[in-house]
Amino acid sequence: MSGVAAVLSPDASKSEWRAWARAVRAGLPDVSAPVTATLRDLLTGLGARRVLAYRALSGEPDVSGLSVDFELLAPRARFRPEPRLTLHPWHTATEVSRFGALQPPADAPQVPLETVDAILLPGLAFDHAGVRLGYGGGFYDRLLPAFRGVTVGVIQHALLVPELPRDPHDGPARWLVTERGATEVR
Repeated sequence: MSGVAAVLSPDASKSEWRAWARAVRAGLPDVSAPVTATLRDLLTGLGARRVLAYRALSGEPDVSGLSVDFELLAPRARFRPEPRLTLHPWHTATEVSRFGALQPPADAPQVPLETVDAILLPGLAFDHAGVRLGYGGGFYDRLLPAFRGVTVGVIQHALLVPELPRDPHDGPARWLVTERGATEVR
């Protein structure tokens, strides 16, 4: 897989990187169990209790097993009056979003961002500096500037690349977790 990564440079467009990452991810095995075990150890060590997680899309590591040990929250994408994420109790994520992941219904109780200890960031790829290649909606880009806790990028090792294109609003994750372990971004 790393030979494929070398084909794209950081100067390639985000749409080219997204196509590359989707193609690579399509051939990867499920790494949910080792990723969840590493996340459990990391979050416990960091003293996190309330964690904004994500309901996995096809090909993403499923982190739902963390709900046994932590108070997980699930995001809901809202589009009006402006695009943003709202946070809700994990168990309320019962409807399918336009993106294909489970999300809480519009009337689910909301949880304030300032009460969250850590955010698990899904993505199509991450680079070694913690820069995330998302799906293009900008929802996490709008949420993260107001967040003061720990951010953790969750990705398969094959989708961890040397450098991704970066925009000024792209805030890097503090930690990266793959099936091979956790790494603090310096």
